[in-house]
Amino acid sequence: MSYTEQIEKLAELIIENKHFYALTGAGISTDSGIPDFRSPGTGLWEKVDPIAVSSVEVLQNNPRLFYEAGFSRFSSISLAEPNDGHYSLARLEEKGYLKGLITQNIDGLHVKAGSKKVWEVHGHLRTGYCMGCKKKYPFEELVQQVELKRIPPLCHNCFSMLRPEVVLFGDPMPNFFFELQQKMQHECDFMLVVGSSLVVYPVADLPRMAKKMAIINQQPTDYDHKAEVVIKENSSKALKDLLDKLEER
Repeated sequence: MSYTEQIEKLAELIIENKHFYALTGAGISTDSGIPDFRSPGTGLWEKVDPIAVSSVEVLQNNPRLFYEAGFSRFSSISLAEPNDGHYSLARLEEKGYLKGLITQNIDGLHVKAGSKKVWEVHGHLRTGYCMGCKKKYPFEELVQQVELKRIPPLCHNCFSMLRPEVVLFGDPMPNFFFELQQKMQHECDFMLVVGSSLVVYPVADLPRMAKKMAIINQQPTDYDHKAEVVIKENSSKALKDLLDKLEER
């Protein structure tokens, strides 16, 4: 099947299935300047072990290491802007095709692009909170304190440590995730996976709950054999072409 035929098939699947959801991973944000995790040669996990610098255990036991070695990635991610892939998914929702979007990404780019129904299952970088009194802070407050070498950043209220509102290694999944699993199991006719290697569980289990699925990802995944269509192309290009195809109708 040619690339053009794959895009046409994907458009047909979206039109045929009323309860269409998307699941996105790091690959959708590479065109926004954010490296993904596993691409050969460029993936973040080839360069640094995230568990060594960005886990709950490190945050609690060695906060200086967390904020000096792991935090710079968070602050650079927070400055990124959406690309055509994010905008195309927002437009698919606006046009009534896409019923909701699940993302593994903490970059907040789907929200910036205008998507409304978004489940950020690994958290986001819009806010942080106090580990003591749970008071919320804009993420910029954490960045500012770290830039001023106030490490770790502290709550103005109770002077406990602040942390970003992201799911770190060792954190539990958010409470809404278990409701989301039920929702996908009962409602999702068709799921489009974009830019995810589908190896991080429990999120990688969600496509199995959909009645049908398709994948846009440049690297192979363990789910390729179950997909109606597998498009190994840049996700920004593929989603823009998909949107154009649907807008022709």
